[in-house]
Amino acid sequence: MLLPEPIQNLIDAFSRLPGVGPKTASRLTFYLLRAPENLAHDLAEALTNLKTGTTYCRTCYNITSAGREECEICSSPTRDASLICVVEEPLDVIALERTGGYQGRYHVLHGALSPIEGIGPEQLKMRELIGRVRSGEVREVILATNPSMEGDYTAAYLRQQLQPLGLRLTRLARGLPVGGDLEYADQGTLLRALSGRQEMSE
Repeated sequence: MLLPEPIQNLIDAFSRLPGVGPKTASRLTFYLLRAPENLAHDLAEALTNLKTGTTYCRTCYNITSAGREECEICSSPTRDASLICVVEEPLDVIALERTGGYQGRYHVLHGALSPIEGIGPEQLKMRELIGRVRSGEVREVILATNPSMEGDYTAAYLRQQLQPLGLRLTRLARGLPVGGDLEYADQGTLLRALSGRQEMSE
């Protein structure tokens, strides 16, 4: 069945989003077709504002409001500027901020090294990170890249680049999730939990 061009164009646009297949794209399109007109207008306006209303922080490359040079975290006088947590994506900043347990600053790489996909250091914000560290204010860098092959490779590369600068380099601990059962944990997780075991305090 041939669909009118505007419907097919929207299905195609939704299909290009990660995790959205042709069926989901069709359902979303036909939902919007039946929905009140103001919903479609609100969605279109939100999508437009997504690009025009945001920019990247000039210091950490996290997302911030358009018109700002620095994000709220980098411009906050209460955050520890000597401590930088390196993450792959802005969503990782949100996840760490939800814990309420980190008071340093961040550096967003906007991806991870992946030679297979042609992503090298030049495509990421690595040169900018090294520049920040060389400023002399930073005493510790936490490598909080994802526990994946690409994340581990990225952390190893950054360790190699940053180690000669004489600062403390740490990596997020890995192990068993709270509330998890040993029988359901995979072998790699169990090995990391064993190697990262800690003394029991009284």
